Amino acid sequence: MNKETGFTRNGPLMDIRSYPEWTRELVAHCDEHKRRVVEHELFLKMRDGMLPTSIHQAFLRGGWPVIEQFPQYMARNLLKVRYGKHRGHDMARRYLIRNIRVEQNHADHWVHWAAACGVDSHSLLHDGQALETLTLSHWCHQVCDRESLEVAMAATNYAIEGATGEWCSAVCAKEDYARQFPKEKRAKAMKWLALHAHYDDEHPWEALDIIVTLVGVDPTAHQVAELRHAICQSHRYMRLLLDHYMTQYVPDSNNEHAAGMVLA
Repeated sequence: MNKETGFTRNGPLMDIRSYPEWTRELVAHCDEHKRRVVEHELFLKMRDGMLPTSIHQAFLRGGWPVIEQFPQYMARNLLKVRYGKHRGHDMARRYLIRNIRVEQNHADHWVHWAAACGVDSHSLLHDGQALETLTLSHWCHQVCDRESLEVAMAATNYAIEGATGEWCSAVCAKEDYARQFPKEKRAKAMKWLALHAHYDDEHPWEALDIIVTLVGVDPTAHQVAELRHAICQSHRYMRLLLDHYMTQYVPDSNNEHAAGMVLA
């Protein structure tokens, strides 16, 4: 049955006023949790070029499962799409197909970033992971396997991509971090961060537009609660992963504080 929900965005994509009131309330609520990720101590130290090498390398290894598997999350959501069923499905189909390939390129850029920071590909692919570093990837698999298209996209393409774009922008806002890499290696080392800081700004907003189109202007309280839980849960798992690095890893014996500086 082709049942439309009554929402068609008329205003700018990246203006929250272009969306129904329930969406604005949802975003305001979830932004509290997102800020705890974006403003995390790990990213502040990275921005300032003061992140200990051991923590930096642990972050790159621990973040890899989600980076590597992100196209798989989107592929699971693509399986839920039925062409012509709903305008929101057609929007999701175009979005997911286009961005699956983009995410593969992003995985390559993460590998280059890790290599520039002293984490070789064998370590990235084969080193064991602590339980705390796997919870985010497990959650993403679960929500994309079991939940509706709109809930799964809220947890991944909106929540995770949105927070990631913001913390990358924060890291790139100063030159301190980039300057740790030799000039001849800097562009390649910074490619993943630069893409997410400058070029991916629209991705979470596009996801939000699709989610609202699927749910409509007058969703039930249960539908809104499901979206709120999925978004905030992703932010909680991101924060858990970051907290783990800051509490379980300590600077090495030489007190080397900047990964790029050490490897120059």
